[in-house]
Amino acid sequence: MPNTFGTLFTLTTFGESHGPGVGCVIDGCPAGLAMDMDFVQSELDRRRPGQSRLTTQRKESDKVQVLSGIYEGVTTGAPIALFIANEDARTSDYSHIAQAFRPSHADYTYQAKYGIRDYRGGGRSSARETASWVAAGAIAKLLLKTQGIDVHAYVSQVGTILTSLPYTELDLSLTESTPVRCPDPDTAAQMIALIEEVRKAGDTIGGVVTGVITGCPPGLGEPIFDKLHASLGQAMLSINACKGFEYGSGFSGVAMRGSAHNDAFFREGDVIKTRTNHSGGIQGGISNGMDIYFRCAFKPVATIVAPQESVNEAGESVTVTGKGRHDPCVVPRAVPVVEAMAALVLADFVLQKNAARI
Repeated sequence: MPNTFGTLFTLTTFGESHGPGVGCVIDGCPAGLAMDMDFVQSELDRRRPGQSRLTTQRKESDKVQVLSGIYEGVTTGAPIALFIANEDARTSDYSHIAQAFRPSHADYTYQAKYGIRDYRGGGRSSARETASWVAAGAIAKLLLKTQGIDVHAYVSQVGTILTSLPYTELDLSLTESTPVRCPDPDTAAQMIALIEEVRKAGDTIGGVVTGVITGCPPGLGEPIFDKLHASLGQAMLSINACKGFEYGSGFSGVAMRGSAHNDAFFREGDVIKTRTNHSGGIQGGISNGMDIYFRCAFKPVATIVAPQESVNEAGESVTVTGKGRHDPCVVPRAVPVVEAMAALVLADFVLQKNAARI
């Protein structure tokens, strides 16, 4: 089902960018989970537009409404339905592309697949869709906390500016201290300056979000086609504008020899660990108890102010000029989305592991 994610802990989403709102149904969440709706709202506040000059100026409060599945502060075991109203949609901003295909957007491909498309802000292909993902991910985070698992993400690169420090040398509690969500203050200042420069030029730029999962026990993940890293990759590559995913040593590992890349095991008390972690906490598609870390590459936002060549639905040449309100760089707002999708994957595998044992 193209609108449903997960196996036991499932997320089904609905809504369009310029419709009445967006929402989701979460099924499989165990009954009796204490529900902190202030935390769920705080996660949505991290993703919402209009936070700073570095993001789109669309003004949405993103207040979440619970329709079912939670009673007197705990989950009931019934499907949890959440709804987030659209309050600041400006459909007129998109009337100029009602018949034209914007370069590097989903306009043409949706038209080719369905024979019809909602051009208002991209409709279902809009990143507005991810609001419900973050709400669902917040509930998954609450479930994971009962298992001692935490999910974090931060911006590690914008354009060519990147932090040279690995996550183990960063204070991740500083991630929210700057609007770019990079916990390396000096690098964050350079990133902000670059995004401001790009924004004033009417252009956009891409970047990288690094994800870190701590406290994950060994044994999460399924063999062969539902490997933990494969499911994380699917989750991340489902996020709008995400163009690449790597975990552990990733592409840099190709330059290493096996003797240097292998993670040697040792025992510390009652716990088996590895002396290095090039595997990124996953071996054979199953978690080994070490930190899981990964990187997601995000392309520059496709909407720019400068005129671009394109065609319309009749195949005629047209010029498309970007209008509306868009992020000059998507990665600061992508951070909570990356966390949410990682949390959904881990919550699903926690339930699968429990179901696999008598």
